[in-house]
Amino acid sequence: MLLVIDIGNTNIVLGVYQKERLTHHWRISTRAGGTADEYGIWMIQLFQLAGLDPRDLTGAIAASVVPPVEAAVLGGVKRHLRVSPLMVGPGFRTGMAIRYDNPREVGADRIVNAVAAYQRMQAATIVVDFGTATTFDLIGPQGEYMGGAIAPGLGISMDALFERTAKLPRVECVRPASVIGRDTVGAMQAGMFWGYVGLVDGLITRMIAEAGFTPVRVMATGGLARLIARESALIEEVDEFLTLTGLRMLYERNR
Repeated sequence: MLLVIDIGNTNIVLGVYQKERLTHHWRISTRAGGTADEYGIWMIQLFQLAGLDPRDLTGAIAASVVPPVEAAVLGGVKRHLRVSPLMVGPGFRTGMAIRYDNPREVGADRIVNAVAAYQRMQAATIVVDFGTATTFDLIGPQGEYMGGAIAPGLGISMDALFERTAKLPRVECVRPASVIGRDTVGAMQAGMFWGYVGLVDGLITRMIAEAGFTPVRVMATGGLARLIARESALIEEVDEFLTLTGLRMLYERNR
């Protein structure tokens, strides 16, 4: 039984694999002040509620973009689950050439997504990950990581609109019925949702044009992937657990 952990800015996503099958998954809030004991106890409780015995774990692997939280989560795994997790980072064997100017600058989650996406598509691919930030990553036809783009996530964009204006309310992130809002809430939702669809498709189109090779497949992952993908003209597939799949694959390559 393998535990995979994706430590993000907003959420920590955990999954349990039995061989290649994802049997359980959870999403908990990322909390910078959390201790190793707190994270460890939360994980123990999640296992117990799912009827799992932590003693059956044979390994663990994690990727993180939040260094202050990373040590606490890994410490909790070691102390309470009794396994020493592998950590995706510089020097980790991914099997993927990285064409970034400084490969150490690439977020671990972006490389994990790229590995999983190329394994699935076996072709040049753009991965769009809708997280706290939205990342766009291009994988070349030979499976090399080419680079990408980072944009503010839809959630934090909506929060910024509320926090930096005097009269605009906080609104729910949903697909509005019309692009022409008939009230303030509808106008905000139209601007954010349809504007974001335009941002996504616009960046993908420009990346494909600049890449210089075709065809390029497009897949999405992350919390808001399905919401945006329904209206995107270019996103072909959505895999909510792409990062967890990539972590499992990298564990097999490095254990």
